[in-house]
Amino acid sequence: MTGGVATPGGGWHRAGGEDLTRRRRRRKGGGGWGGGNREAAMVPDAEFTSYYGRPIIKSPTWKNPEVPLYFFLGGAAGTSSVIGALAEFTGRPKLARNAEYTAAAGALASVVLLIDDLGRPERFLHMLRVFKPTSPLSIGSYILSPFSALTAATAAVRILRLGPVARTVPVLPKLAAIQGLRKLGAVGAALFGGPMATYTAVLIANTAVPSWHEAHEELPFVFAGSAMAAGGGITMALTPVAEAGPSRKVALTGVAVELAAINRVENGHGIVSEPYHEGKAGTLLRAAKAATLGGAGLTALAGRTRLGSVLGGALLATGSVLTRMGVFEAGMASSKDPKYVVVPQRERLAALQAQVHSVTP
Repeated sequence: MTGGVATPGGGWHRAGGEDLTRRRRRRKGGGGWGGGNREAAMVPDAEFTSYYGRPIIKSPTWKNPEVPLYFFLGGAAGTSSVIGALAEFTGRPKLARNAEYTAAAGALASVVLLIDDLGRPERFLHMLRVFKPTSPLSIGSYILSPFSALTAATAAVRILRLGPVARTVPVLPKLAAIQGLRKLGAVGAALFGGPMATYTAVLIANTAVPSWHEAHEELPFVFAGSAMAAGGGITMALTPVAEAGPSRKVALTGVAVELAAINRVENGHGIVSEPYHEGKAGTLLRAAKAATLGGAGLTALAGRTRLGSVLGGALLATGSVLTRMGVFEAGMASSKDPKYVVVPQRERLAALQAQVHSVTP
């Protein structure tokens, strides 16, 4: 013990050195969790990373904003086709006309956006070579194709009735066959309208993207409600107030469905719900809610005035666009961060192990 002296605290102090007791405590972690001399951890907190900094799953290669716009236009067109068919048989000719034009424009624009995302037009035709019931993409191709054809044909009949041929042959617009053909096309388009509005939600939920896949039960309702709000809002804005009653009801119903479902998506799936609140996705979805609620308020309070219906419809359509973009961005963000893959997997494994232990004698 030469070269050292006792300290007042009961430790041993080497000459020119430090308190040996203090050194021992420091090696052991500073004398406890509350020790003032605790050393910093030598191993940093674990972070969710992957080899070479690459994502664990491959992010979809879909184009942005082409694909979110495709989701929006398909949904708005699908709802408009249903509204148009109902208007055909309820004595609302202007609403039927506007809804059918909206459906045709949205469907044709959807085809253009899809082909643009695929890169070459022939790839869309190749998708029709195979019918695979277990593939949402294959089923979606067989929904989009007849839907766009029927909506385009219905709109074309209307244009034909108003065009130079009809003026040259005045009896043409009055032919029962022409009227029946238009109504048949409207009914056929409406049959595909519902699936057209929702199949894209099934498509993205069927991927491995965590924030989409975990919300597979709610996303179809989000897209259906958003489509109803958009289709109802657009046709309401284009149609005289006296005939726009069905559009107002569809739009307000869609808002209620969308907000209830998106709340579950944003808060009901643990960590994979985070991307819906953060970053670009969070900003888009907050703006979407503001526009949707503003449009619903105007529709409910002033929807029977021309200005109220136009402004309300525009806000509802804007909210629908932003909702699709926000959901798209949330999914892409979750595919790039390893923690959204790792944490749910560990939680499922822990739950399975707990279940096995609970039944093991």
